Amino acid sequence: MGAGSNGIRMTMESALTARDRVGVQDFVLLENFTSEAAFIENLRKRFKENLIYTYIGSVLVSVNPYKELEIYSKQHMERYRGVSFYEVSPHLYAIADNSYRSLRTERKDQCILISGESGAGKTEATKKILQYYAVTCPASDQVEMVKDRLLQSNPVLEAFGNAKTLRNDNSSRFGKYMDVQFDYRGAPVGGHILNYLLEKSRVVHQNHGERNFHIFYQLLDGGEEELLRRLGLEKNPQQYPYLVKGHCARVSSINDKNDWKVVRKALSIINFNDNDVEDLLSIVASVLHLGNVQFAADEQGNAQVTTENQIKYLARLLGVEGSILREALIHKKIIAKGEELVSPLNLEQAAYARDALAKAVYGRTFSWLVNKINKSLSYKETEFPGWRSTTVLGLLDIYGFEVFQHNSFEQFCINYCNEKLQQLFIELTLKSEQEEYESEGIAWEPVQYFDNKIICDLVEEKFKGIISILDEECLRPGDATDMTFLEKLEETVKNHPHFLTHKLADQKTRKSLGREEFRLLHYAGEVTYSVSGFLDKNNDLLFRNLKETMCNSENPIVNQCFERTELTDKKRPETAATQFKNSLSKLMEILMSKEPSYIRCIKPNDSKQAGKFVEVLIRHQVKYLGLMENLRVRRAGFAYRRKYEVFLQRYKSLCPETWPVWDGRPHDGVAVLVKYLGYKQEEYKMGRTKIFIRFPKTLFATEDALEIRKQSLATKIQAAWRGFHQRQKFQHMKHSAITIQSWWRGTLGRRKAAKKKWAVETIRRFIKGFIYRNYPRCAENEYFLDYIRYSFLMSLKRNLPRNVLDKSWPTPPPSLCEASQLLRQLCMQNMVWRYCKRINPEWKQQLDQKVIASEIFKDKKDNYPQSVPRLFLDTRLDINAKVLQALGSETIKYAVPVIKYDRKGYKARARQLLLTQTAVFIVEEAKIKQRIDYANLTGISVSSLSDNLFVLHVHCEDNKQKGDVVLQSDHAIETLTKMAMSADKVDNVNINQGR
Repeated sequence: MGAGSNGIRMTMESALTARDRVGVQDFVLLENFTSEAAFIENLRKRFKENLIYTYIGSVLVSVNPYKELEIYSKQHMERYRGVSFYEVSPHLYAIADNSYRSLRTERKDQCILISGESGAGKTEATKKILQYYAVTCPASDQVEMVKDRLLQSNPVLEAFGNAKTLRNDNSSRFGKYMDVQFDYRGAPVGGHILNYLLEKSRVVHQNHGERNFHIFYQLLDGGEEELLRRLGLEKNPQQYPYLVKGHCARVSSINDKNDWKVVRKALSIINFNDNDVEDLLSIVASVLHLGNVQFAADEQGNAQVTTENQIKYLARLLGVEGSILREALIHKKIIAKGEELVSPLNLEQAAYARDALAKAVYGRTFSWLVNKINKSLSYKETEFPGWRSTTVLGLLDIYGFEVFQHNSFEQFCINYCNEKLQQLFIELTLKSEQEEYESEGIAWEPVQYFDNKIICDLVEEKFKGIISILDEECLRPGDATDMTFLEKLEETVKNHPHFLTHKLADQKTRKSLGREEFRLLHYAGEVTYSVSGFLDKNNDLLFRNLKETMCNSENPIVNQCFERTELTDKKRPETAATQFKNSLSKLMEILMSKEPSYIRCIKPNDSKQAGKFVEVLIRHQVKYLGLMENLRVRRAGFAYRRKYEVFLQRYKSLCPETWPVWDGRPHDGVAVLVKYLGYKQEEYKMGRTKIFIRFPKTLFATEDALEIRKQSLATKIQAAWRGFHQRQKFQHMKHSAITIQSWWRGTLGRRKAAKKKWAVETIRRFIKGFIYRNYPRCAENEYFLDYIRYSFLMSLKRNLPRNVLDKSWPTPPPSLCEASQLLRQLCMQNMVWRYCKRINPEWKQQLDQKVIASEIFKDKKDNYPQSVPRLFLDTRLDINAKVLQALGSETIKYAVPVIKYDRKGYKARARQLLLTQTAVFIVEEAKIKQRIDYANLTGISVSSLSDNLFVLHVHCEDNKQKGDVVLQSDHAIETLTKMAMSADKVDNVNINQGR
């Protein structure tokens, strides 16, 4: 159920500008109001835009969208709360609020009549209305409790009274009228429910594709294991014949387990204690066990119970004697001439008795349940007792007109109910119209309409009506059957224009009528009924011995449902049809005493699909709901009427004399306005408080003119606003600029003054510190000393030495000399550490050699400084392969060309000097001339001059050695350093001064 959320605050008149796209909000404004096609097309346009609510005057037509629409929130409720009916777009809440305000202001009882086919959304509409009152009405703890009970009565009644049908997964199989009581503050304080014509036959039989009442499946699927064990039930519904007649015990769209939780919670809220629930569920379980009772025929053809286990369960659950119940199911007790006669039943009769008991138990329990709910909702008048301090708002949720392929007793009663409601509806609509015309001083013109009283009389007239004839046939002695009833009908009402049977029809019509059928021409069309089962369903009899058994039940609910007075009352109970007729008559009296509102529900398709609009089905419902007749009655006079104040407020801009303000009476202002608009005399009438417009086209033309006027005014207003806005913007910007400028100038001035003050203070402290600079640290010189230290440290930061050879260092002030020295050491250590960390092994070896050279030759030999910048090499010649072969395992660490001088004559000879791990080798080309082991090398002698001569002193005890060796090398410093390091003779290098 829902309505489009667009334009909630849109009035009906303002919506006319979009009528080509979304249709009109009120069918009364349809130009071609007599055309059913135009009516349905307007419905289609609105349905396509998710606008599912449309008015026929004050009647609301609702199309089920089969999807959730975001139009039922608390915000939406507040939008409709206390707002005039036509000031907002059509909605369920508008009807609910209008009825509630009338109840409050006029102190007159109200009722809302909700009708439509199964699946059209009647039950949902009822829920939404109750939710609206629960949210918008005044609240207190007591009121909240009543609100909860009113709302929670719905899931309980739905569980016991609703079922899945071919057309609806949650179809109400009973009619419901609920009165909600409101106190003088407008708060709901109580309620009362009347139920009509529960479809008891569904307990024992369902058509294909349908289910039994929800409560059976909810109990099996959601009941706790312990509960089901106590009730003797299994979770599988296939075990119970009463639940599988329709072959669809499980339905994907229904969650029985969750629904069971909702029902259990609701029962506790509406004042059911644990014992009440246990007794109620025992009856539900007993109906299932009754369905499992089986019979077999004995030799005489009499029925015998074959399922003793089911009898035991039934005896425990219903609180009766098992043997008595068994006998009651297979015997029939009658009283004839004051004597009790008992006769056995055959198989068919026993099955009938079993099913009759199941229907009676369930039907009476449902009535008990309604009464129990009524007790929890009853209003206890504590304030102003005896004075009528409450008003009532009734909600009627009742089955709509039904036409199936096979129509039986239930459809007959339902359609009879709809005939009565249609009769009431037309009467009240005409009465309301006539009263409004008379109160406004407008001449009332009689409206021609179809008066369905002739059909109602055909059904309910005493002695001659169909119900009277049916009752007479049920009561008369002899073999009365459904066919004898049909024959009696043909005999009694054969001349009635709205009644037809196969016998009374002409040759052509007989083809569509069976011999066991009769046809009624209802206000909504023809319906053909099959008389099969009419007598049994109307009698609704329960054998006396079964009644006696139930009257002795120890189950408190069953004991209340079957009163013992029934056994002593000799008056025959009323038939089902008569009971329904009488209850319907009382309902009509209730509704006539109240101010009615109407909601007509339509389902757009049979497949429950969102967005699907089946025109044939819609046309069928439009006809059966009497919507075209209702529209015709509403349009018989004036299509549109509004109070002068409302009309003038909306359209005053169309006339220069009324725009922008009319100072006189609204009546006079409207008169000036319609004259200016050129309304013709036959197009409107002026009432006492309202203007009445006959034709929608007159209103449409006015609305179109208003739209043009709005656009023109909008253009002028926009231009004026733009100019005004620009001026305002300029003034605002100018003011802002001046404010910012003055603020900024002040800020700059304050900053400049603060800076000058700071500068003066700083200079004063500096001068004072300079004067006291040589004193110990005190308040007078601490700033100066800190500044001097800071300046030195910052200068040092900018002028640190670049490398270890850079010896520069800023001169520190006297107070920082010690700190400066420590910092200088730390800086040098840091530079050395960083330098050492960066050198590789090769460079380290080079440095080691340079250090040794420095230790040996620095300041001792004149040509040493020339060797410092030169790198020491590992070799200065290429080694002959034969030499390497001759050396064997010896590895050459250094090689250099030298000149050897003979000891005799000092003749110079070119040689090669090789250093290995163990010895010095003197080589001539590829031949080793001399080997000097490091152990035999006793020293090395050089002069302090710049020559490159050096002498190797060799120990001569070994005959192989030739004595000291005199050599000359161009790389004397390098050669001697490497030789001293290889031979470990650093301390054995002798430098002779001057020689």
